[in-house]
Amino acid sequence: MSAREIPREFGAGTRVEELWSRAASLQAGCPLVSVSSADGGVGRSTLVVALGGLLALAVPGPVVAVDATVRAWGGVEHRVVRRSPATVWDAVLAGTALADRGVAERLMQGGPTGLRVLVGESRLTTQRRPPNWPELLGVIGHLRMTSKLMLLDLPTADTAPTWRVLSWATVPVLVSRATVDAVQHTLRLLAHMRAAGVERVTDGALVVVMATSPSTAREVRAVEQLAKRAGIDLVRVPYDPVLARPDALDPRSLSKATRSALTEVAATVIDRCPVTGLSGASLT
Repeated sequence: MSAREIPREFGAGTRVEELWSRAASLQAGCPLVSVSSADGGVGRSTLVVALGGLLALAVPGPVVAVDATVRAWGGVEHRVVRRSPATVWDAVLAGTALADRGVAERLMQGGPTGLRVLVGESRLTTQRRPPNWPELLGVIGHLRMTSKLMLLDLPTADTAPTWRVLSWATVPVLVSRATVDAVQHTLRLLAHMRAAGVERVTDGALVVVMATSPSTAREVRAVEQLAKRAGIDLVRVPYDPVLARPDALDPRSLSKATRSALTEVAATVIDRCPVTGLSGASLT
């Protein structure tokens, strides 16, 4: 499949062109990008939508993000355009019909770049509720049949089910705030996983540090360098007011520095996905 054109906002350059070329050459099988964290409130859902929106620009096929937080609040719903009241609970009710792309499309919300998003269920009634893990895994399995790439917005990595979904991922991603404590918590989480025998995650994890202010403390940069010297892939996404607003998120509207960092995150993800041949990308 030929590569999509590169939006001008992302410019030229080897890394950008490699990302678009590899994205056009993904093998069948729908790579799974599972996003979790050691702490709550770190920008996990924001990263899922921003990263998914960028990948939707590069991947010639449906890129889907799923609210897999198994809770009735937060998540990705505030970062997309709601075009219907459908949620992940409707996907549970659809069952095997989700394997039909048309059915799946009707249940998903849209991002400005074409990202398909299955938002969480916020109601707790006798008829509607957030799905449990078995129900959610069924939804994910059906949607992967018609998707080119899927991102999961998971809960914090403090339960066995979250660890399992991270270990199944093609690319496990852990998100941290740009503070010394938060980055250290993430590194300790990786150490606990390694001690528990979950090398599938610890060996392949990508750590994304989300800055919450325009400047990053020297101590934070020092901890990041220690992590990199330990062989951990780590990318810091700089503070950006667009990321801080609870609006539909278009990665093309981010600052140049943020677009560059997000491109590095996306390229690292795609580097770990199996591809067939490589196609050339062109700049629009």
